[in-house]
Amino acid sequence: MTRMTGGDAIVDSLLRHGIDTVFGLPGVQMYGLFDAFARNANRLKVINARHEQTTAYMALGYTQSTGRPSAFTVVPGPGVMNTMGALTTAWGVNTPIMCITGQVPSAMIGRGRGQLHEMPDQLATLKTLLKFAERIEHPTEAPQVMARAYQAMVSGRPGPVAVEMPWDMFPATADVTPIEPLGKLGNPVPDPDKIAALAKLVDGARAPMIWVGGGAVDAGPEILALAEKIGAPVVSYRMGKGVVDSRHPLSLNTVGGFELWDKTDLLIGIGTRLDTPIGRWAPAPAGLKTARVDIDPIEHRRLTVDVAIVADAADGARALTALVKGRDDPARRAAVAAAKAAALAAIEKADPQYSFMKVLREVLPDDGIVVDEVTQLGYIIWYGYPVHQPRRLISSGFSGTLGYGFPTALGVKVANPDRPVVSVTGDGGFLFGGSDLATAKQFGISLVTVVVNNASYGNVLRDQQRLYEGRHSGAVLTNPDFQAYARAFGVGAWRVETADAFRGALKEALASDAPAMIEVVSDITKDYPPYRFHNPRLP
Repeated sequence: MTRMTGGDAIVDSLLRHGIDTVFGLPGVQMYGLFDAFARNANRLKVINARHEQTTAYMALGYTQSTGRPSAFTVVPGPGVMNTMGALTTAWGVNTPIMCITGQVPSAMIGRGRGQLHEMPDQLATLKTLLKFAERIEHPTEAPQVMARAYQAMVSGRPGPVAVEMPWDMFPATADVTPIEPLGKLGNPVPDPDKIAALAKLVDGARAPMIWVGGGAVDAGPEILALAEKIGAPVVSYRMGKGVVDSRHPLSLNTVGGFELWDKTDLLIGIGTRLDTPIGRWAPAPAGLKTARVDIDPIEHRRLTVDVAIVADAADGARALTALVKGRDDPARRAAVAAAKAAALAAIEKADPQYSFMKVLREVLPDDGIVVDEVTQLGYIIWYGYPVHQPRRLISSGFSGTLGYGFPTALGVKVANPDRPVVSVTGDGGFLFGGSDLATAKQFGISLVTVVVNNASYGNVLRDQQRLYEGRHSGAVLTNPDFQAYARAFGVGAWRVETADAFRGALKEALASDAPAMIEVVSDITKDYPPYRFHNPRLP
């Protein structure tokens, strides 16, 4: 038992759980916590941002790129609400981050007296979205609540959690008994009967296809072993890229996967919702059998398949590999190779975006990290960017969160100081959080930010003009001078219009080892429409 404040008890719990970096923005309710941060500065790194949304996105990027849980802290009420875009994204991409927030004073909770930052029911709001949300009523409760929160966010299907503490409890002192971390709960054991049933389907299939998503990000070796044994291509979209090296003969992007789709007779989804093949590529091939390996039993209720296995991706793939028969089918290998070549030929036509993407891949090393965004270059990256290792393309997944890219990339770079990190964003999305160039400068976060400036919300403009006889509303932007904007923060800036110029600027920006921005001037009327890849069945 140790005498400590509520803030100290939270810091102690964070450190015991291996969280040594916190992203935050202080406010009056949180003074007691930030004082604990100051007194533990030799053990806990705190990076403060210029907007609450950035604190949460930075935590998200930190964890997406490493797999290590992280935390952020903001004031209650409007502060928490400002992070909802990031928390929604964390839920969508199954990322374990912890929100630590405050409350009104203990005696005023639930009374509706108009206390600073009061909400009707903050926890109820958070519980609609998060895996866990609980109040620490007193410093003595901090170790137990923090341990349960940590266990919840890392066990099973990972996801975001939150804890709140009343304003008066952060500085309050008490005799606190720290506890050891509860740790991650064990993974479910794959049902041997279902594994056997899937093995039977695999052995009877002529053209199986494996599709991987974000739930498979740490199962690359096991999935590759399965794919090589049965000669199946491994198809990945945003979240699954890098699970199998894009250079491997069996690794396909979605463009290549579609080339083989109509002749596929067995689809195995591992850690994925299968939205693209089952939803966007409908109708399915005649006689298609489907199977899924997913750790979340709820996920299996959302899509009816022939075999549903509740298991961790690696465990499920390993168990299946042990039962299936090996095969060597030269015709199948040739078909996969042809699909891979056809995909490259199709993506090469996606200029000018392809040329810039190609430079990005050629300049970055295998372990360089790209953080995408909802922008014209970002769309092509989803389909065609070769990724050689897991967690080297960071994406908002199906959330499609505009404004996600730049602040998330800041957190990625904090977690990966010795790897090059490039944020690919657009003029619209970047300015959601562009003021946090100040954060990059203050903390020496050597992120290279590529801002594709087409003076519009490009897809919105294109869609409006296509659907409404050329009319548009709200889609055209008047932008600042991005070069002057970056330099006002002390950030190096380049402006390019061609892929060749981009190559030189990117090399210089990376070599500067300092925060940098490259503005790519673009013409939306000349960009390749990305929907041609999104749903190939559309005209």
